[in-house]
Amino acid sequence: MSKLAKKAAKKQPAAMSATPAFTDTKTLRARARKSVDKGAITDSYTLDRKEVVARLNDSLATEWVCVLRYMRHYYSAQGMMADAVKAEFLQHATEEQGHAGLIAERIVQLGGEPDLNPDTLSRRSHAEYTLGRNLKDMVHENLVAERIAIDSYRELINWIGDRDTTTKRMLEGILAMEEQHADEFRDLLQGWIGN
Repeated sequence: MSKLAKKAAKKQPAAMSATPAFTDTKTLRARARKSVDKGAITDSYTLDRKEVVARLNDSLATEWVCVLRYMRHYYSAQGMMADAVKAEFLQHATEEQGHAGLIAERIVQLGGEPDLNPDTLSRRSHAEYTLGRNLKDMVHENLVAERIAIDSYRELINWIGDRDTTTKRMLEGILAMEEQHADEFRDLLQGWIGN
């Protein structure tokens, strides 16, 4: 190493010159053979899985309450704009059910059980099951529910951080769709004429 290179190396902060600690191959292989029954959850998973599963079950309840509310609104929608808005309700119900499926699968991957008990869904849901007095009110209530979902998913993503990147990526995808739903309902309301 030249004198200039040595001098430059001395000026580098410790964090930049330090090599990240990687586990040697032999240890990785030994750890992988231990607790094989846990599937994808290895010793490097640092979050409290029970807490993650509980929070995901609350999100699962929220998604199912949203599916039910959207379907109720789909079947109940009446008025001049009903056909166009009904199509939105049905599409959103299908997408929310897809979210519920992703969340339920992740709960199982984490060693938990999806809680789909109908007796407790609405109590555990962040969003409310609201009927809506008319078509405009239904759109408004669905926008409110999407805004609730956005905040609850964002809080969960921030809480998880980089400690569970698989769950975080899943939730980020769901959050992006919830934001799209909210924008669609906002656009509908902004163009609304009358009650």
